[in-house]
Amino acid sequence: MKPELTGPDGRVVVRRWTRHPRCVALARADLRKALAGWGLIAVEEVALLVLSELITNAVRHARVPGRQIETRYLHQGNKVQIEVHDAADQLPELRTPTPEAIRGRGLVLVDTLADQWGVTRRPTVGKAVWAVLALPVDEQTSLADRERREGQS
Repeated sequence: MKPELTGPDGRVVVRRWTRHPRCVALARADLRKALAGWGLIAVEEVALLVLSELITNAVRHARVPGRQIETRYLHQGNKVQIEVHDAADQLPELRTPTPEAIRGRGLVLVDTLADQWGVTRRPTVGKAVWAVLALPVDEQTSLADRERREGQS
């Protein structure tokens, strides 16, 4: 893992990972830490599952020698955007797996759990698969109140 790259306001966390199954757990721990710092614990469980599916897909399918996987977590107020960048040009497809299928449910889970998700081609090579998760409405109010109090201190 390379050193953390963080935006100037602390609202973006970028990491690069070797394409190895162990990076999934490391990326999850990294996201958990970012969500705690941003006060977005209410989406943690779903965010970790979405990240696991996206990064596992990159580990399994983005077989480009010498290239790493990059994760980006973007704090957007009451939302978090999770991005997984890889150097493979093949775009993932949302499929309906058969009941006996062993694989192929990852994007179905992402589609079900995320408020939005999609794929963006990168300007040079590869793609970014991203998902946006918003806090539940009751948590949004709590976060806004907390931020307002902190701004008055």
